Amino acid sequence: MEYETAEPAGRWTRRKNERPGEILDAALRVFAAKGFAAARMEDIAKAAGVTKGTIYLYYENKEQVFKSLVLELIGGVMSGVETHVGTYQGPVSDLLRFVLKNIAVVMIHSDRIALPKIIIAEAGNFPALAEFWKREVIDRGMGILGKLMQRGIESGEFRALPTDHMVRLLIAPMLLSAIWRTTFEQFEQTPFDYQAFVETHLDVFLRGVSP
Repeated sequence: MEYETAEPAGRWTRRKNERPGEILDAALRVFAAKGFAAARMEDIAKAAGVTKGTIYLYYENKEQVFKSLVLELIGGVMSGVETHVGTYQGPVSDLLRFVLKNIAVVMIHSDRIALPKIIIAEAGNFPALAEFWKREVIDRGMGILGKLMQRGIESGEFRALPTDHMVRLLIAPMLLSAIWRTTFEQFEQTPFDYQAFVETHLDVFLRGVSP
């Protein structure tokens, strides 16, 4: 897999506050193509159309680039979901549809889907990054969903099942889809319909937890 090199024209005339975003966009392409271990700061600089020294003005090392990438790309989505969950007053099932459909949009349209695969592949050699991902993404996401499950149980919408089991059952097919898209999709002759898959998964899950 090859990553695309960003257009260098006019790069040096852009305002400095645009560069961190450009560097993170480039880093995502490089990490997706090479993995974390093989990626170098030189690769990210080339993809961003800047010198390696420019990257060090914003990020201390490759690990900080990756962590900033996770917080920028995933943190924003989490914040939006948390805000919506905090103000929503309707059925929990409708809210779960909203959350999972947002995940489906990322699966279908965004390069961010490469991040879980990178973490899984590199966790053994970079446990600190795996711990960071668990704390900032998994624990935060499971916390949101766990509260939703508890809300559904208390309202009588869901059966009184262990909430941590319910959350894992809800998320597991989404994680499998992320791995499938980034690993096996290239070998499929017919594109997989992730949106329809999410609808099927929600139907099965909600029927399973209903009283």
